Amino acid sequence: MSQTYQPKNRKRNKTHGFLVRSASKAGKKILKNRRRKGRAKISV
Repeated sequence: MSQTYQPKNRKRNKTHGFLVRSASKAGKKILKNRRRKGRAKISV
């Protein structure tokens, strides 16, 4: 059986990237919370 995770940078960025997160209201909330927590990386 093959692994379920087949890494692709394009897919990763298009799903979890900064521009995608910035685009929606929920995504902005995620960014805000991660900034507040002091994450080194706020998105991919």
